[in-house]
Amino acid sequence: MAAYVALTKPRIIELLLVTTVPAMILAASGLPRWQTVVATLIGGTLAAGSANALNCFIDRDIDAVMRRTGHRPLARQDVSPNGALVFGWALGIISVLSMGLATNWLAAGLTALAIAFYVIVYTMVLKRRTSQNIVWGGAAGCMPVLIGWAAVTDSLAWAPVVLFAIVFFWTPPHFWALAIRYREDYARAGVPMLPVVATPVQVVRQIVGYSYLTVIASLVLWPLATGWLYGVLAIGAGAALLVEAHRLLAAVTAGGEGKPMRLFHLSNSYLAFVFVAVAVDTFVR
Repeated sequence: MAAYVALTKPRIIELLLVTTVPAMILAASGLPRWQTVVATLIGGTLAAGSANALNCFIDRDIDAVMRRTGHRPLARQDVSPNGALVFGWALGIISVLSMGLATNWLAAGLTALAIAFYVIVYTMVLKRRTSQNIVWGGAAGCMPVLIGWAAVTDSLAWAPVVLFAIVFFWTPPHFWALAIRYREDYARAGVPMLPVVATPVQVVRQIVGYSYLTVIASLVLWPLATGWLYGVLAIGAGAALLVEAHRLLAAVTAGGEGKPMRLFHLSNSYLAFVFVAVAVDTFVR
């Protein structure tokens, strides 16, 4: 049982859910119906678990040679490939059906799209072919904000699109900071993550650029759908993110390694903080 749970990558799911609930609160201009929240969180958890399990099935060859992923169930042969495949499909089908029946079919369709995008576009098409894999493939991780909004309103609007953009621009600097730390892992596995094919300075310059885009996207939400409290908090969080990104750039430009994992952990806190600010601001206004 523990091995099958590990296939779903629970720590990644936690971050996805952190972005879902604030989007739902903003969509409802307050607390949504608790039944909708519970159904969306359950459906979203199952969907993310499905995508992650199928990702583990497809990437079981490279997971086995990477230090960061060598503990995963398929790499350790704790689960059979067929078992992981059936498990992933079952979670996906259940997630889409439960989302449609408990919320609405727009949310269910977006859920199915998110699973397909992560598994097919990112894992099967982009990951082993281009250094821009996480840029475009990372769009799957942005889908929970659209799903949460649709679950509440049965529609989409500009506000969830901007929330999507925040996560979209945030993903490359977040993941590339991690990939710098595990560059040798990806090189050994033959995965062309940007730190494998570009110099450290080139990588961190892109990290800085995407960090600016992240902060800009977060500030676009201010006049569009939030109030003064969100604006103040987003500016403060954005400043912290940019300072850390520039600190890393200064270190690698000087010939050092810097501390990419500090930026990685800070980026986690940044995203959670901004989305919590969305929720808090909704109740203050």
